[in-house]
Amino acid sequence: MQILMFGWEFPPDISGGLGTACFGMTKALVDRGHRVTFVVPSLPGPDRPSHVALVAASDFSAGPGKTPSAGFTVSPVDSPLRPYMAEADYGAFRKGSLLASPGHYGPNLFDEVQRYGEAAGLIARQVPFDVIHAHEWLSVPAALHARRESGRPFVFHVHALEFDRSGRSVNPGIFAVERQGLLEADRVIAVSHFTKGMIVEHYGIEAEKVSVVHNAVSRGEAVRAYGVVKAPGERIVLFMGRITHQKGPGFFVEAAAKVLSVLPGVTFVMAGSGDLMPRMVERVAELGMGSRFFFTGFLRADEVERMYAASDLYVMPSVSEPFGIAPLEAMLYDVPVIISRQSGVSEVLHHALTVDFWDVDELAGKICAALTYDALTREMVERSREELKAMTWDRAAAEIEEVYRKVTGGR
Repeated sequence: MQILMFGWEFPPDISGGLGTACFGMTKALVDRGHRVTFVVPSLPGPDRPSHVALVAASDFSAGPGKTPSAGFTVSPVDSPLRPYMAEADYGAFRKGSLLASPGHYGPNLFDEVQRYGEAAGLIARQVPFDVIHAHEWLSVPAALHARRESGRPFVFHVHALEFDRSGRSVNPGIFAVERQGLLEADRVIAVSHFTKGMIVEHYGIEAEKVSVVHNAVSRGEAVRAYGVVKAPGERIVLFMGRITHQKGPGFFVEAAAKVLSVLPGVTFVMAGSGDLMPRMVERVAELGMGSRFFFTGFLRADEVERMYAASDLYVMPSVSEPFGIAPLEAMLYDVPVIISRQSGVSEVLHHALTVDFWDVDELAGKICAALTYDALTREMVERSREELKAMTWDRAAAEIEEVYRKVTGGR
C-alpha cells in the first residue's frame, strides 16, 4: 500500500516524542512492504533517513512540476511551522523574519497552516497513494486538501489534544481545527484509551470511529552504551521533557524538596526547555536546592542517551499525557520509572510505580522508596525488560494496517 503521510518533525530534526514515533512507525510500515511519502514543512539536514520519500511541502507552494520519489532530493525551505507551536511563537518568528527579509509566511499561525495545506494539495496531485495519514492538528488542513484532490480516505492520528497542552485554557482556534479533523476523518487513531476517552468526551466523536494504537520504542534507538562515571553513592533522579504545564514540572520540583529533606545526597536533573523554565529556576532557588538541582536545557540525541544512562530513576509527573515515549526510552537503559496515572503509557506499563500527578507527598515517598530499596528497583527493571519485548513498532504497524484496510475496503 502507498501512504501519503503528513507530519511536523522527522529525525534528525526533532523536538519531542512525535518525531521519534513517526520514525519508528514509518520504518515498521516500510519493513512490512508499504511505501511512505512523508511530507514536512521543510526538510532537515542531509542525514535524513532513507526509508521514506521525505518531501518538503513548502517546495511545492510555488506550483506543480516536481514528482517526489525514492531518492528524490528537495532543497530545504525555511518554514516557521514546528510541533507545539503556539500563536505567540509564530508571531515572534514572523516578526523576526520580516525584519530580516519580506518573507512569504502567512500573517498568523492559522493562515500559515492553511498555506501549508494548499501546498499539500499540489503534492497530492503528483504522488501516487492509497491512503492519507496525518499527525496532529497542524496537519488537518493538509490532509483535507489532499483528500479533496484525490478522493482517498483520511486517517487522523492523535498524539495530543489541545486539552492536554493547555488544560482549561483551550485555544478555540486549535480546538476548532482538531474537531474538524476528527469529524471529517474516515478513521481516527488515538495513542491510548486515555486519549480516546478525551476525544469522545470533549469532541463528541463516536467511540466506534476511534482505534487505539499504543506507541512503542525501538531498541535500535538506544544501542550505544555509555561508560558513565558517577561519584560513589551518587543517585540521579531525572525529569526529561518539555517544561510546560502539561508535563507537570512544578510537581517534580516540589517533590524534590521533600526528598532532599530525607535523602540530602540525591541529585535532581530537569532536562528540556519550555515556557515554565524561568519559574522552575526561581522555585528551585526559593527552596534552597541550587546545589542539588540542575537544569540542562534542550538535549540532542546523544545527550539524551547519555542522560538516561547516567540516571538512577526517571520521573514523568504529567498532568495530561496522551502516551509518553520517554519512560520507555528510560527503560531501555534499565532505569526504573515513576509515571503519573494520568498518562496513556500507564495502560501498558504494569511494573512502573504510578502516582496521581498532584500528589507530591506520594511522589516524594515513591522516589525515596526507589532510591532506598535496591530489591524494589531490581524487580522493576527485570519486569520492565519483559514488558518492552511486546512494545514493538511492528506490532503498532500491524494495527495501523488494520485501520488502513477498514478505510480502503481492503485495497
